[in-house]
Amino acid sequence: MNVLGICGSPHPEGNTAYALRHALAVIEAQGLETAYISLAAREITPCDGCFTCRTRECVHEDDMTLIYDAICRCDGLILASPVYMGLVSGQMKVMMDRTVVFRTGGRFELSGKVGAGIACGGFRNGGQELTLQCMHTFFLQQDMYAIADGPRFSHSGAAIVGRAPADEVGLHTVENLALRVTQAVKRLRGLGE
Repeated sequence: MNVLGICGSPHPEGNTAYALRHALAVIEAQGLETAYISLAAREITPCDGCFTCRTRECVHEDDMTLIYDAICRCDGLILASPVYMGLVSGQMKVMMDRTVVFRTGGRFELSGKVGAGIACGGFRNGGQELTLQCMHTFFLQQDMYAIADGPRFSHSGAAIVGRAPADEVGLHTVENLALRVTQAVKRLRGLGE
C-alpha cells in the first residue's frame, strides 16, 4: 500500500470520512494504492506512559495492532479529524499517542514517510488550523515529512467547513493535498520528478 488514510471521527459516514475518502480517490486516480481505516467503534486503550515499548511491544492488546501494521506498510499517511474543542478528536489523539512505540528507544520507524492532515469543522475559523498543527506536530515528532495543501491556498492542510459535499473551497484543498501527497510519495519511491 502507498497511502493510508485514518479517519478519527466517531461517525463512520460523516463529513470527515467523506473528505478523507475523496482524498484517497484522487490519489488512486494518480496510480497509487490506498487503504482506509476508521477509528469509529475501534477499541484503543489510551497510552498510560509505562514505556514498556522501549524494550518490547505495547502492553495493550487491542485494535491498534491492525493500525500499527497498516502504518508500517504505508509510504504516506493522511490523518483526518473533526474539530473537537479546537483540536483533534479524542479517538485521533489516543491513536496518535499509542504510536509512541514507533519512536521509543531511538527507533523512529516512521522516519521519512509522508504525512498530511484534513480537518473538518463547523465554521470557517472553527479550529481547523490548530487541528492541522496538532497533526503536523505528530508527523514531525515521528520524523515524517509534513505536507500542506499548497497553492492556491497553501495552509497547513485541507480544511472542510460544514457539510463536506457542499464545501467547494474545502474540497479543493482536499484535492490539492491529495495531489501533493501523491507527488511526495512518488518522489520518495523514485517514481516522480
